[in-house]
Amino acid sequence: MKYIGIDIGSTASKLAIFEEKNLINTSVFATGWSSKETANNIKEYLISNGYVKDSLEDCFIVATGYGRVSVPFANKTLTEITCHGMGAYYLSKEDCTVIDIGGQDTKVITLEGGRVTSFTMNDKCAAGTGRFLEMMANTLGLEIMEMSELWKSGQGVVISSMCTVFAESEVISLIGQGEKRENIAHGVIESISGKVNSLCQKHGRADRYFLTGGLCDNPYMLESLEKRLGKPLNTNSLARYAGAIGAALMGKK
Repeated sequence: MKYIGIDIGSTASKLAIFEEKNLINTSVFATGWSSKETANNIKEYLISNGYVKDSLEDCFIVATGYGRVSVPFANKTLTEITCHGMGAYYLSKEDCTVIDIGGQDTKVITLEGGRVTSFTMNDKCAAGTGRFLEMMANTLGLEIMEMSELWKSGQGVVISSMCTVFAESEVISLIGQGEKRENIAHGVIESISGKVNSLCQKHGRADRYFLTGGLCDNPYMLESLEKRLGKPLNTNSLARYAGAIGAALMGKK
């Protein structure tokens, strides 16, 4: 029996497949303009690669994330809070506070005894999210990792705007003033880690943090955040799949 988790995010969709207790596949797909089309692409991937039969009788599928209602073939849908908590605990193997930086929102989730006991979510503005970082990198004519690398050598610039649109205008103004690109990049990264840290403070301090989401493999963001938090911030090579892994585990449960 296979247990499959599908996490339809705003910018990327993740897939995790368990065969009984073993995680046998993780994959990522661009969500694109249609969550339903992305879900169908994932279904075709599962069938064409021999993970499931056309009838889907040999598996149990749980969908989560922003577009979970766009997965008509799922046996069940669950909120991303539940699934991210379960997936993060599976990867971290300890109670902690989970920071999930997604494309359009940021979530902070407390795990106690392996269960979600509280959460805080910033979904009103893209500031402090992956989309914000992507927009700022585009404005600077850089790839996300290139901009992150510049963070190490930059200094002195503060991006003060709390709104993504105003922050972009602020960056454009700095470019017009001839500010060095590395200084602007430093200000952008510090702006994101500052906003995430503020969300964590509202949620309550923790002894251990675990980073999930698309920025979990960005060492510069990890370093900046850990300095802000003043506590260990761990992650995992599979942390971007936490929601999908949690969904699959909830299906098995």
